[in-house]
Amino acid sequence: MSWFESLVLGLVQGLTEFLPISSSAHLRLTAAFSGWRDPGAAFTAITQIGTEIAVLIYFRKDIGRIVSAWFRSLRDREMRRDHDAKMGWLVIVGSIPIGVLGVTLKDHIEGPFRDLRVTATMLIVVGVAIGVADRLAERAETGGRHRVRQPKDLSHLGFRDGLIFGVCQAMALIPGVSRSGATISGGLFMGYRREAAARYSFLLAIPAVLASGLFELGDAMKGSHISWGPTVFATVVAFLCGYAVIAWFMRFISTKSFMPFVWYRIALGLVILGLIGAGVLSPHAAEL
Repeated sequence: MSWFESLVLGLVQGLTEFLPISSSAHLRLTAAFSGWRDPGAAFTAITQIGTEIAVLIYFRKDIGRIVSAWFRSLRDREMRRDHDAKMGWLVIVGSIPIGVLGVTLKDHIEGPFRDLRVTATMLIVVGVAIGVADRLAERAETGGRHRVRQPKDLSHLGFRDGLIFGVCQAMALIPGVSRSGATISGGLFMGYRREAAARYSFLLAIPAVLASGLFELGDAMKGSHISWGPTVFATVVAFLCGYAVIAWFMRFISTKSFMPFVWYRIALGLVILGLIGAGVLSPHAAEL
């Protein structure tokens, strides 16, 4: 991997990790359309460490409260009723599905799931799901005679909802799904406000992404299949770009609809399927 490739891929990772458009799909597509080799699941996992560091810094106050309350709840029964302590437990519970499936489906994640036909299909299917969830959320939040339910905030989050969020997050193991897209739309279907769903989505991703990145990092250090200089550079670029995107996205979702992302996903998926159908693009383009 060249330094220019690492710069571009780092920017793509940082720009797309927190938007509901799938960073893994865009890394895969960037390589395919540029004539580069697929950066691979290991590169994706390691560069995601950079974007998760951006999450740690942006949400540092929330994370500090949650971690402190969770540790205190281990020895203080009264603290177990505290909202921040509960959030700590719910993040752990919500991380179980992706941890289990990430290990059991590792060969599929690095193989068949990276087929561009799968990626394109997931872009379209999940895009439609996000669109439906967004419309339901809009009706709930605007009120009036069309209101179907009162939107929930994170104080309503319990074991059941936390686990459902986790299952939605696990779907993002397939390129094209999008971690934020799956978890936020899952939250909207359950009746949570956009901002609440996004906040929990970002917090929930921390242990899963860091664990995945560190696992791939340890695995890569045993071999020589990683270009370390460019990979570290891409991780730093992803961190800087990712922090700016988080700040923008949290402001955006407080007043705007997800529909621009929905139309973008559907259009991109259709273009990919069209190019593959016409023989212009191979479904296995740029594979390792």
